[in-house]
Amino acid sequence: MQSIQTSFENLRKDFPILRRTVRDNKTLVYLDNASTTQKPNQVIDAINDYYRNHNANIHRAVYALAEEATELYEATRDKVANFIHVKNREEIIFVRGTTEAINLVAYAWGRTHIKKDDIIVTTEYEHHSNIVPWQLLTQEKGAKLEYIGMDDNGELILDDLDKYLATGKVKLVTFSLMSNVLGTITDAKKIISKCKEHGVLTLVDGAQAVPHMPVNLETLGCDFFAFSGHKMLGPTGIGILWVRKSILETMNPFHGGGDMIREVHKYETTWNDLPYKFEAGTPNIADVIGFGAAIDYLTKLGMNNVREHEIELTKYAIEKLSQVKGLTIYGTKDISKRGGVISFNFADVHPHDVAQIIDEEGIAVRSGHHCAQVLMERLNVAATSRASFYIYNTIEEVDALINSLNKVARIFKL
Repeated sequence: MQSIQTSFENLRKDFPILRRTVRDNKTLVYLDNASTTQKPNQVIDAINDYYRNHNANIHRAVYALAEEATELYEATRDKVANFIHVKNREEIIFVRGTTEAINLVAYAWGRTHIKKDDIIVTTEYEHHSNIVPWQLLTQEKGAKLEYIGMDDNGELILDDLDKYLATGKVKLVTFSLMSNVLGTITDAKKIISKCKEHGVLTLVDGAQAVPHMPVNLETLGCDFFAFSGHKMLGPTGIGILWVRKSILETMNPFHGGGDMIREVHKYETTWNDLPYKFEAGTPNIADVIGFGAAIDYLTKLGMNNVREHEIELTKYAIEKLSQVKGLTIYGTKDISKRGGVISFNFADVHPHDVAQIIDEEGIAVRSGHHCAQVLMERLNVAATSRASFYIYNTIEEVDALINSLNKVARIFKL
């Protein structure tokens, strides 16, 4: 049977940057996809077409260009709804990214509903974007921020959640569907089910999950969901916040001005209909349209195929990396419970040194704390190296990574 890897190799031609060479004519091997993904011609062309042929502000005029721009912009909202299986397009809010989406919830929902001594629960493997807004909110309100711990396998200890829920003070549980460092896929349905039993709302950070696997919000059952376009072939500066309509209707606006109003008088204002109540000012029109092209691209590939491709690639990478003497891989080895993210440390070589040396071979990986210093403290390390895969990566690129690590070993005499 033909490998899904082989069938995906042909799509590399759609990504012009992959033909680049770097560092003295080395072939680029891009393995920093958890940070941001590369863009296919289809996305680049969609943005170019908007500026060349349809550039106008949206929702505000009846001339041809404005109508065309509005139609293209709003078509992306429908594409997003279909992609994550949401029936009501009014629940889809365009934001700048996952970070802004979470901050919007903390501000527009949290500042109304969180009171003194309430508890917000998150996890030890969260990105800073799903920690700092809740620190700010709980400090302001005199509430508490608590953490679900994780075991040495990189999986959450849900007994911690049970303990917090039993207090009757938890108002929100917020967690990532996939860790950006460990690749751990959270048992979201189990967490959400426990929260529903106690009448507790849930927010899911889907930034790492939505690009890599099928996500169905109808069956997931959370109350808030956020993700970013640039991690799934789309442009930077565009993300999605989904909120259950019954909750969204109770939330105050996040920003004021522009298209979020219905009427403005000297001393009072009435708000626009959903979702525009939360989309103030001139939006990022071109990049929303580009994001629509990215969704079209992934839809055509099929998210089950995307997931299968990454399972095959990550399994191979873990097997090969595990054979490198002195290399420590973090997170579960159970490939069914992790995405295409592998964080590691190599003996006592600092991750920045590892990244710099393999960059000389054209290999691009991330080094540092990955905006997850709470997790770094739990792992008792200052930083890690991280290789993360996407649809255009290949087995040969994993081999190139292994070969570059052998160079690190020679330099440091490991």
